[in-house]
Amino acid sequence: MASKKNKARSARDANPRKFKKKTSILLIEKVEYVDYKDVDLLSRFMSDRAKIKNRRVAGNDLQQQRLVANAVKVAREMALLPYAKRVASTRTGGRRGDRDDRRGGDRDEEKSLDTSDENVDLSLEGADEAVEAPVEEVATDETVEA
Repeated sequence: MASKKNKARSARDANPRKFKKKTSILLIEKVEYVDYKDVDLLSRFMSDRAKIKNRRVAGNDLQQQRLVANAVKVAREMALLPYAKRVASTRTGGRRGDRDDRRGGDRDEEKSLDTSDENVDLSLEGADEAVEAPVEEVATDETVEA
């Protein structure tokens, strides 16, 4: 009986998938030194959510991938590249869309602010004038009779 390793090998050899090995951007552009300040080059090795692409996807060899990963990490530290990007996505329904209904209320209503006092002026312009202006006395019954 064949061992597990031999079974896996024979299965792999029986159905080999032909694929072209991806070539690295560094080889195509003949980059000699991966610089952390070259944001355009480094962003090509990052996904849309600012994650570093793996070797298989980027086509780098081990040494190139280490250089790229270290350069990206330094560029992130220097705030030249983001650690993460927000990607706007639309909900496709499914399980998560039904959760709000089960909770018995709309979560957006809880988060909304009271906007009834929209006409309140919070600017400080003319604040000194308002303080220094004399206060007018309102005519009351006592002042009218006297």
